[in-house]
Amino acid sequence: MEEAGAAVVTAGEAELNWSRLSVSTETLESELEARGEERRGAREALLRLLLPHNRLVSLPRALGSGFPHLQLLDVSGNALTALGPELLALRGLRTLLAKNNRLGGPSALPKGLAQSPLCRSLQVLNLSGNCFQEVPASLLELRALQTLSLGGNQLQSIPAEIENLQSGYEFYEDLQNALRQNDRGTWESPEARRVTTKILKEGHCTGNLECLYLGGNFIKEIPPELGNLPSLNYLVLCDNKIQSVPPQLSQLHSLRSLSLHNNLLTYLPREILNLIHLEELSLRGNPLVVRFVRDLTYDPPTLLELAARTIKIRNISYTPYDLPGNLLRYLGSASNCPNPKCGGVYFDCCVRQIKFVDFCGKYRLPLMHYLCSPECSSPCSSASHSSTSQSESDSEDEASVAARRMQKVLLG
Repeated sequence: MEEAGAAVVTAGEAELNWSRLSVSTETLESELEARGEERRGAREALLRLLLPHNRLVSLPRALGSGFPHLQLLDVSGNALTALGPELLALRGLRTLLAKNNRLGGPSALPKGLAQSPLCRSLQVLNLSGNCFQEVPASLLELRALQTLSLGGNQLQSIPAEIENLQSGYEFYEDLQNALRQNDRGTWESPEARRVTTKILKEGHCTGNLECLYLGGNFIKEIPPELGNLPSLNYLVLCDNKIQSVPPQLSQLHSLRSLSLHNNLLTYLPREILNLIHLEELSLRGNPLVVRFVRDLTYDPPTLLELAARTIKIRNISYTPYDLPGNLLRYLGSASNCPNPKCGGVYFDCCVRQIKFVDFCGKYRLPLMHYLCSPECSSPCSSASHSSTSQSESDSEDEASVAARRMQKVLLG
């Protein structure tokens, strides 16, 4: 126990790692008390405490008193049913990892969390793999959060108050209190309102939350208020029961990745194209994709088409005097296969496939693509060339689009 739990000091920062030691709450309590006494005179403050995959049923009481400067606490993979008031003593905690526990009851989070210093310090919170049936209201007051993970719970909905996870309200409250103190009750004066408006307009309402993970729940609707998180980069809503996407999501101008796979979506709003920074859109496992892919069937060409393809591919010469008019018209209806490595043609029979088309240099949109045979189905052909008629040629510029500019629509 002593060797495995020894503090590791790296680059002036201390880390105490007691992972996977089958430690109980009682054992940890005595160990932390001893460590706390040892470290009271130490020059380095303990910043990271790793306690995952043990037998903890509650947080040790000595946590806050012995390690007041803790910045990261990992209690994942235990048997915690509640995060007690000991958590509130960690005034500078920035990262809390408590995934894969048994949290979810009304007392799962400590009372007074929204009023504690954690409201201003906590930046990363991972509560995935627990038993929450609704998003705790106190979490929506943690205005410094940059990453919130609640995947793999039992959430039924996303509260409209999710929009509170931005820093503007915090600045507003600070300003309100300051004006009340400095102006001695003149909060309602025109000057106070002018100062408030000026400060809020100068950028103090920028949002904090950058990553929101809510995959693997039972969510049926996305509230429009989710579009009021301007700093959101990554939004994961996969493996839910979502049936539609509100157009307000187009307000997430910082969004780079949107995961919606394995839901019940039958369409996407046109406004989704306004997400100018979107790099990845995951849609596989939805009716709009499953139905589309299921319809991509291929019927073997007829003997007539096989003969006509042979004439075209081998450049067999013929004149209007050699063939009847209906066959001449049929041969004239040939379309070139867009696969540059093929050189074939097709008439009535072709392979329909999804093709990603570069749109304004910002998106790769899925469109229907026609090939002469299943053998032409290749990543090169489906990602770099468009379907054209006999009189049109493929765009060389599209084929040379750099891989780093190719945006993803995952249809899987």
